[in-house]
Amino acid sequence: MYEFRCRTCDEVFEERRAMAAANEPAKCSQGHENAVRLLSVFASVGGGSNASAVPAMPAPKIGGCGSGCGCHS
Repeated sequence: MYEFRCRTCDEVFEERRAMAAANEPAKCSQGHENAVRLLSVFASVGGGSNASAVPAMPAPKIGGCGSGCGCHS
């Protein structure tokens, strides 16, 4: 699912398409062909004021898998 904004009428709309077709031209409901793809909030990563909305992944634990394995805990 990709979100677009028409440069002519400012309509924001979504289209479901394959990733391979993500950059192909999109038409708004008015038929304008100069829409630009917007950055999805799901793909957005950053430390802004809403950073707590997406939980961070915990760091992987290293070592401590048992005696004799050769790792250092």
